Amino acid sequence: MEREELKKLAGEKAVEQIKDGMIVGLGTGSTVEYTLKKLGELVRKGLKIQGIPTSVHTKRIAEEEKIPLTTLDEHPEIDITIDGADEVDGTLNLIKGGGGALTREKIIAFNSKKVVIIVDDSKIVKALGIDFPLPVEVVKFGWTSTKKTLEKFGCEVVRREVIQGEPFITDNGNYILDCDFEHISEPEQLEKDINIIPGVVENGLFINLAHQVIVGGKQGIITLDKEKTVV
Repeated sequence: MEREELKKLAGEKAVEQIKDGMIVGLGTGSTVEYTLKKLGELVRKGLKIQGIPTSVHTKRIAEEEKIPLTTLDEHPEIDITIDGADEVDGTLNLIKGGGGALTREKIIAFNSKKVVIIVDDSKIVKALGIDFPLPVEVVKFGWTSTKKTLEKFGCEVVRREVIQGEPFITDNGNYILDCDFEHISEPEQLEKDINIIPGVVENGLFINLAHQVIVGGKQGIITLDKEKTVV
């Protein structure tokens, strides 16, 4: 199957866990868009939910699909969040932030009873950082100094750009610094070390947040559950 078909399989499979009355965290990314379209279809058929989007882009799609929306302030406890990932390791730790929404995504995930990650099989890796740089959201003030501090971890750091010379700006008004590691051997410690740097808002290491990963592969759907994974 083509890559988009695999993403569609995973995105639609996750929707089966959503029931009437749920508060649903709506992630960001191309795979989640298949979830949003399926959710919109079910809402039009009578499913009663409220969604909390993790980005301006997701909010726009949800509104187009007529999915009722709410906020984390109104519903501080989320029943289930469905989101994508850029990398997933064997213990269901993640790298996220390819779409630039990592800070809001982490806030929503942290406040969710269940976090379901949907990916195609190309996102499953032996170690985080092998195929995808680690995104770090930083404030604009002093960002070059923040960049130099991040480089001390032994990674190559570049500011994300929309086009050459024009920086990518997050929904929070910040920059993204993409940190290229050959691999990340201690992701839990690295997440903590990066987040204590002044100027860092949040980083894309999602440690012990995912409860389940739904993988679309050539053989169909594979579901990985946190309690069944082996370190």
